[in-house]
Amino acid sequence: MSESPTVVVAEDEALLRSALLEQLHRAWPGIQVVAECEDGASALEAIDEHQPDVAFLDIRMPGLTGLEVAAAAAQASPGTQIVFVTAYDQYAIDAFDRGAIDYLLKPIAHERLAATVQRLKLRMASGATDAAALAEVLQRLGAALPKNPARPPLTWLTASAGRETKLILVDDVAYFRADNKYTTVMTAEGESLLRTPIRELLAVLDNDTFKQIHRSTIVNLKAIASIVRDDSGKGTVRLKNRPETLTVSQPFMSLFKHM
Repeated sequence: MSESPTVVVAEDEALLRSALLEQLHRAWPGIQVVAECEDGASALEAIDEHQPDVAFLDIRMPGLTGLEVAAAAAQASPGTQIVFVTAYDQYAIDAFDRGAIDYLLKPIAHERLAATVQRLKLRMASGATDAAALAEVLQRLGAALPKNPARPPLTWLTASAGRETKLILVDDVAYFRADNKYTTVMTAEGESLLRTPIRELLAVLDNDTFKQIHRSTIVNLKAIASIVRDDSGKGTVRLKNRPETLTVSQPFMSLFKHM
């Protein structure tokens, strides 16, 4: 274990993220927070880049959930200890009660965090990570996780193409790509500009159909013709109705292994 344990914190609500960081620094003096993330894709990329000792993951995040990040991180950074953060105590306790994976309930109690830190120190000192326990917890949580009761997924959107405003059926979108504070929308007919940041789209797109392949790109699974993995572990997406290809970052490839 390093003298200054490295930590990634992923929580989409800024105030809750700040509160967790403050509590962590009090409960675990000397830790080095290498990344603060507000969505799942950023968290996965940070875990892959920094290979942290610990990742604190909110279960509910825009785009990739904490469960999806943890599953991909098990391959991208197998030495990282995972701690889930959740407000859904009705299923969390049942899902975790037999696992060797820690969780924190919101609002986070100082005593609970202190106990979690002590368990993490012991696991890190022994160099032990329990992949089987994590897989079991992910399976139980995935089955028990209540569906988000938010509004139905987006069906139509309006985007600009020069001076023209287009009404685009979301199912016709091949992919979205971040463009500074806006988002480029690509369909078989061409390119349009959406005046909405890509992070806001994640909350309204159907997560079963649209998947991030790295931080700046969301692809429509129905638009994919094939995915090819190269020797470095990265992937290339070929589209049905677009000539260009899309790159899948290495840590995101595990999200497609069952497709």
